[in-house]
Amino acid sequence: MSPLGPVICVVGARPNFMKMAPILRAMACHEQPINRLLVHTGQHYDKDMSGQLFEDLRLPEPDVNLEVGSGSHAAQTAEVMRRFEPVVDDCKPSCVAVVGDVNSTLACALVAVKKGIPVVHIEAGLRSHDRSMPEEINRVLTDQISDRLYTTERSAEGNLLKEGIPASRIFFAGNVMIDSVVYGRSSARSVKETLKNYGIDPAVIRHPAGFGVVTLHRPSNVDHPETLTRLLEILGAVATHLPLVFALHPRTRSQMERLGLMRWVDASRIVLLPPPRVTLKCWA
Repeated sequence: MSPLGPVICVVGARPNFMKMAPILRAMACHEQPINRLLVHTGQHYDKDMSGQLFEDLRLPEPDVNLEVGSGSHAAQTAEVMRRFEPVVDDCKPSCVAVVGDVNSTLACALVAVKKGIPVVHIEAGLRSHDRSMPEEINRVLTDQISDRLYTTERSAEGNLLKEGIPASRIFFAGNVMIDSVVYGRSSARSVKETLKNYGIDPAVIRHPAGFGVVTLHRPSNVDHPETLTRLLEILGAVATHLPLVFALHPRTRSQMERLGLMRWVDASRIVLLPPPRVTLKCWA
């Protein structure tokens, strides 16, 4: 009998890295280490974000990087499929494991199922019930074509059963994101330490009520000028009572600069990471 091919583990966007890292560690520590091939589609490719996450999560370097880059949903999904297919043909995997709900998840699942290769979907069954979200479409379609669906919460099974997925294909596994949180606790940096690393005096967040941490990057929030403007107005109002540390996603920064919205950020009450070239004042 010929040996089984590797498990292809697909990552494409930063949330995927956090989900796949504990799975890869478990494969490596198994009593019989599992042969696997880590494929990075390159959907998220910013070195300051993707590269840093690989280091922080102690993920191995990808065996294959498809270097797809950005594009429209259709173009990006199609390009992932086009570049992933030769990888599948070359290594003849035993299965393809995908996580989450990004374009890479659906694209690689489609390639595998059309070639008769079992698809494993980790974090299956999550639903927002909002079909205007691209991620919701990716979730629903990936679940429909997957052979084994691993859920992170009990309600996910009910969603899958309502959509006609047989119970025999559904397995409650728990949330691998929690595994990543537990794994990273020992090396996690405090916000104040992070501020120091960026050359910012931690005193800028001295306030009796503490401070809040913000991130904002979902396309539906940052790609529409009216929505982004309103969100920044709300953050500005919050910051009058509670100082904020705003971990600024490259997409969000680009949109804010393009739309001239940086003026909404009061540098005396909202710290941007990475920081803008401004002088930061201490809060009273």
